Amino acid sequence: MTTAPARTAQDDYTTVRTTIGAYRITAPLVRISGGDRYEFLDLFLAKSSEYVEPDTVREALALNTDGSPFAILLHFEIGDDSWLLPRTPVTAAELTAYLDAVDAPSDVTVEVEPEGWGASAFEGPQAWSAAAKFVELDISGLTLHGVTESAVPGEPAALAHLARVGTTGEYGYLLLSNAPEAAHAAVVEAVTAEGGAEVGPQGLARVQAEAGMAVYAVGFAGLPVHEADLAWMVDWNRIGEFQGSDDLVKPTAETARTTALVAPAGAVVAPGTAVTAGGQQVGTVVWQAPSANADEELVVALLDAPFWVPGLELAAADDAATPLRTVTQPRVIARSLTTRIH
Repeated sequence: MTTAPARTAQDDYTTVRTTIGAYRITAPLVRISGGDRYEFLDLFLAKSSEYVEPDTVREALALNTDGSPFAILLHFEIGDDSWLLPRTPVTAAELTAYLDAVDAPSDVTVEVEPEGWGASAFEGPQAWSAAAKFVELDISGLTLHGVTESAVPGEPAALAHLARVGTTGEYGYLLLSNAPEAAHAAVVEAVTAEGGAEVGPQGLARVQAEAGMAVYAVGFAGLPVHEADLAWMVDWNRIGEFQGSDDLVKPTAETARTTALVAPAGAVVAPGTAVTAGGQQVGTVVWQAPSANADEELVVALLDAPFWVPGLELAAADDAATPLRTVTQPRVIARSLTTRIH
């Protein structure tokens, strides 16, 4: 019997970019119920729940009491419950402690990792073709950030919901179910039937970084909201109304901010490396994306103003022979932009 060769990060990257990549979500789910749940959410989410519609999902930023970012969370509205799912690295214990510290109204019940529930996701330009197998409606009718009832093949009693939401700039879907093992197996089967595969975190992280969301894999690296380039996730008209907002700093043209840079393929630029212009330090490397795109390396650095503008030729201080160039994002144009759902 011939054993199939082990998949590499580049294999996984190519899968997400060209077909469909499936992956299990390991972040802790949270279910919030009760008539005052929106009031509770508005105590710590940087976007108001006032105009949130049923059967939708959105991304929202949660802050610590000192104004530093705690997590980016998906917020689902499904039936009489709100669900939260972290996008950035956070443990169940950290999430429990964070939510316990928020002064919840009496008519709110918060369950971290409710028993039996889990989620799987799949993304790529052909992801819609796999998603169609989980719903009765025309899959083109599930719009971005929409949520609909779903089914789990082989588990007729299972509860499931399919959301059109992703992390890569390609078509993305997330299946939330109380039969997570069966649901994940069904996702993998549907994806492989369409020429896709189950993918690991490295290739996925590279696509996310190229889409401008390296934060999903690396977290906030200790940076405040304005330097982490997350000010767009804050409703600045609600300052004083949610946890940590009084300590936020609005970004200006003089603010240092995280920026994407490219280096030659094969270059290794360690976090903490100084970034220089003409021999003078103008920033510090925060993270290097996994080397899954053979064309170039992608680096994220905190750069002083005005060096975060695209098209500047810089260098890594520990190896002046390693050129760096600031670039715009998304770095790669998603195939999903030209692939029609039908």
